[in-house]
Amino acid sequence: MGFPEGFLWGAATAAYQIEGAAQEDGRTPSIWDTFSHTPGKVLNGDTGDVATDHYHRWEEDLATMAELGIGAYRFSISWSRVLPDGKPSPKGMDFYSRLVDGLLDHGIAPVATLYHWDLPQALEDAGGWPDRDTPRRFADYAERVGRVLGDRVYTWTTLNEPWCSAFLGYASGVHAPGRTDPVAALTAAHHLNLAHGLAVRALRGVASPSARHSVTLNLHHLRGDAEAVRRVDAVANRVFLDPMLGNGYPADLLEDTASLTDWGFLRDGDEDIIAAPLDVLGVNYYSPTLVRDWDGAAPARTRTATAGARPVRSSAATPSSSPSSPAPAPRWAGRSTRTAWRSSSCGCAASTRTPR
Repeated sequence: MGFPEGFLWGAATAAYQIEGAAQEDGRTPSIWDTFSHTPGKVLNGDTGDVATDHYHRWEEDLATMAELGIGAYRFSISWSRVLPDGKPSPKGMDFYSRLVDGLLDHGIAPVATLYHWDLPQALEDAGGWPDRDTPRRFADYAERVGRVLGDRVYTWTTLNEPWCSAFLGYASGVHAPGRTDPVAALTAAHHLNLAHGLAVRALRGVASPSARHSVTLNLHHLRGDAEAVRRVDAVANRVFLDPMLGNGYPADLLEDTASLTDWGFLRDGDEDIIAAPLDVLGVNYYSPTLVRDWDGAAPARTRTATAGARPVRSSAATPSSSPSSPAPAPRWAGRSTRTAWRSSSCGCAASTRTPR
């Protein structure tokens, strides 16, 4: 098997997972700082306070990448570091500027991700992703970063895995900020889409004309009962793919979730913004997902692992699915599907089931 000319082998990281220096140079808390410091939320009480100390050891990290022959590096930028409390931080921005220069010096293409789940806590306190002002704030953040790094970044990625941000963060609660509100999750999904479109527009106005613009989605490879596959595909894949690629939200998604919301948060013109032209579609693939139709009453034959220190059932992650007791999530109205994960999406352990 061969790879096309120009194909790049690379590596990817997330700011909160590697940087450390959580309280240095003016950085303020993100939702993951708050979540990981909440007892019982993360296995062993681990936090990103130090992580791999990349903030201080980035030069030796780049030397290691060069030694490995990595051709591209996708890193994420900490919103809380470059705009603490909404005010620009020269030290925070300078860190990423030096990082990009260092990558170029080593012949490694910089791929910058603007959002890898770490919303500033101050914005979550103001409503988070379910609040319509957050996409506007994200676009402002994108423009500010683009003005500083836009002449040197090879590819921009607006969001990494918005499914995790919306449904694990606001429906199942196993990711930060830990809410369990299905309507908030659907609203967050739409506002993440809107933020993506606004950010692409903002970046194209300030970044190099040769820069490429992308989003990275953790698409679900679904198998099982046809109706269950359709329903989960709508809320796991097409809720992002369809509007981002210019097709608007799928009608069956709106119908499936009508008992939860009338989608009043979707306003005229939003879908045009979301469909901002893309140069690259990033796909994070983990494993197949087995689903079956479930009436919400029959015993669910699952074997539950843990995400952090708490039991989690993957069906609680999407508003088209119904968790069974004792999963700590609300029950959704209407017909449901039962999701069984072979292994977790987004690196988070979830329930598994042996198929019949």
